[in-house]
Amino acid sequence: MSTTMETNENIESDSKAMVLLMGLRRCGKSSICKVVFHNMQPLDTLYLESTSSPSLEHFSTLIDLAVMELPGQLNYFEPSYDSERLFRSVGALVYVIDSQDEYMNAITNLAMIIDYAYKVNPEINIEVLIHKVDGLSEDFKVDAQRDIMQRTGEELLELGLDGVQVSFYLTSIFDHSIYEAFSRIVQKLIPEISYLENMLDNLIQHSKIEKAFLFDVNSKIYVSTDSNPVDIQTYEVCAEFVDVTLDLFDLYKETLTENEKGRNDNKPVARELKNVSELGNGVILYLRQMIRGLALVALIRPKGSDIESCLTIADYNIDIFKKGLEDIWSHSKIEPDKFNTIQN
Repeated sequence: MSTTMETNENIESDSKAMVLLMGLRRCGKSSICKVVFHNMQPLDTLYLESTSSPSLEHFSTLIDLAVMELPGQLNYFEPSYDSERLFRSVGALVYVIDSQDEYMNAITNLAMIIDYAYKVNPEINIEVLIHKVDGLSEDFKVDAQRDIMQRTGEELLELGLDGVQVSFYLTSIFDHSIYEAFSRIVQKLIPEISYLENMLDNLIQHSKIEKAFLFDVNSKIYVSTDSNPVDIQTYEVCAEFVDVTLDLFDLYKETLTENEKGRNDNKPVARELKNVSELGNGVILYLRQMIRGLALVALIRPKGSDIESCLTIADYNIDIFKKGLEDIWSHSKIEPDKFNTIQN
């Protein structure tokens, strides 16, 4: 659901899981929001109008995430705008730079915003999307990233902010790079991320799983993965598997038998989202519904003919993993500051 912001009174000052999306006009902020969080086709974003006022949207996944988009022409530091309250409420500042445009003004603007935001909120994560790189050659992408990183560093050094950590991502709405970037950004806002990673490491170690992702099925952002490096092609395959599974799940409406209904009433039992498919190269893709709109997607590479054994073990261990997620969620909702009491 989208809510247009007309006053600063609507800002949730205690929402640390807020992402603030900023950048100069026509840099691609609205397109990013529509593609990532509303499943809009990239080509359809060509017809979007430029954002004229701040907008705030809420998304519930493992955390309750708020994404606020600010228009590029807005002066955040004029007296009528409560910038201090705004930046104090933000967990991540995401600044979008159009890589196909002259970006020196954008870098100067970014440095000015970082200078203010960091003084107000030293805990804020600074994330820079070097955007629209689909129109650049591989060499140009690398050169643009190096140049923007260097110039940003120089601007911050002049402001006495050489200790500020800034993360840079090459992104485009025409491939999975924008989802990969937002996945890493959102993960920094999840207090339990280290526990989730440890649980996934434990799962793949005992289940003959090669790689596992915990996806938000609506946005294709992965809120966690195991500690093995993420290969972008593996991520793309798993993300597309989520789309295929959802399409099939909606297409085929099963008729429940009497045995699948409750004994004392005729209410149908909710179907669990699950899909297991074998690719042509023998790799198995395994998807299983978890909690809060999440799904575990695992890549299994069985040896020989032990596919049935691999899936049996995976089913058993993923049951345990799901129960662990439920425990984490219940504790984090009730006692977020006492999460350290949870063990394996």
